[in-house]
Amino acid sequence: VTGQPAKSKHPKEPGENKIKPVNKKVKPKPPKMKERESADSSLKSQSILTQVMDKGRFQKLATTLSLPAGQSIELRCKGNNVTWNYPSYLDTFKDSRLSIKQLDRYSQLILTNSTAADTGEYSCWLQLCNGNKCRKDETKTGSTYIFFTDKEELFVPTPSYFEIVYLNPDKPAVIPCRVTTPSAKVTLHREFPAEEIETDGTDIIYDAKKGFVYLHPTSDHKGIVYCKAESQGAPQISIKYHLLYVEVPKGPPSTTIAASPNRAEVGDSVQVICTVLGEPDVDVNFRWQYPGQESERPVIVQNFWRLINRGSGHTTRISESVLVVEDFEARDAGNYICIAQNLQGETTVAAKVGLN
Repeated sequence: VTGQPAKSKHPKEPGENKIKPVNKKVKPKPPKMKERESADSSLKSQSILTQVMDKGRFQKLATTLSLPAGQSIELRCKGNNVTWNYPSYLDTFKDSRLSIKQLDRYSQLILTNSTAADTGEYSCWLQLCNGNKCRKDETKTGSTYIFFTDKEELFVPTPSYFEIVYLNPDKPAVIPCRVTTPSAKVTLHREFPAEEIETDGTDIIYDAKKGFVYLHPTSDHKGIVYCKAESQGAPQISIKYHLLYVEVPKGPPSTTIAASPNRAEVGDSVQVICTVLGEPDVDVNFRWQYPGQESERPVIVQNFWRLINRGSGHTTRISESVLVVEDFEARDAGNYICIAQNLQGETTVAAKVGLN
């Protein structure tokens, strides 16, 4: 398998960042020249990202760039307060191959001994700060997607051998089998029954920077799938993806609470469980208020979550917070209040524990 090294060194995209004369036979009018100059200057102001080439040369970056894996790269971003974004893989392992330095007039990103796993988007922007508050300057940004081609690794490697992808009916789902060689031919396959899944460009599309995108997921799409890539040689297979269909109403957490027992003797152990049913990929945060809180009575709080299959391919996440009072006293009697919060809001429920 080869990854087209001839094309990967310095790809040229004709016409990139160039403004061509409209028509040489027509005499240019001063107003149009001014418009042209302002357009050109606005393009320049946005092009703050460059690649450092050999012998101190600089090259403005196109939207995509292909480099052979193993090559080092140096990027520069103009500005005295620059923020970078790069593949999260490099952060996960605190990779020493990546270094970022902020100098007086620009920020420098250097990546040495690149690998196929470094494939992804590299972007930067200027921060505008007023005291402690900073915001992104939308007019001073730069971005490029770099393919680090590797004939041994046509797919961008991932830390796991199996991934879960949630199919939500109201948003696109991505099977993230990204490639390192943009010219590779990629197909999507179902494991059982064994068949190729047609990419029609309407419901399912392929994007080399993302993978396969289901634009309108349905329960018919659930199951186990994988991707296959070919580039001048034997095909390579991606990891497997388990597609789970979910259909849970959006909104604040659907929360219930129960105490066991709800009437206790002095010295008993009391357990109060707060339960939320929700979407598999939506986190829930729990807070508690309880009678012995002000007097700093010791309690044990543990949080758990698990996925359950509710039939017909529907999957739900059960999140639980369990509060335990091990040695019940009179001052522990009263209302135990659980506040469950997700991105859509919060729900408060309460359970009363009495003293026998």
